[in-house]
Amino acid sequence: MTPELEELVSELENTADQLRAGDLSPEDAATAVERCAELAARVGATLDAQAREPDEALPGQEELL
Repeated sequence: MTPELEELVSELENTADQLRAGDLSPEDAATAVERCAELAARVGATLDAQAREPDEALPGQEELL
């Protein structure tokens, strides 16, 4: 896991913990929900980008031209 991804996941977990605690005002809770959605989208985009990165060729595999 990349440092960027670790940071995003950590922030997402912290924000979700705040929501679960139930100590937020309705306005703050709504903001936290929006933040969770934003963070989840960024995590998804980061994972998608990592999945699309070309893997190094395995030994014995030839590149197609």
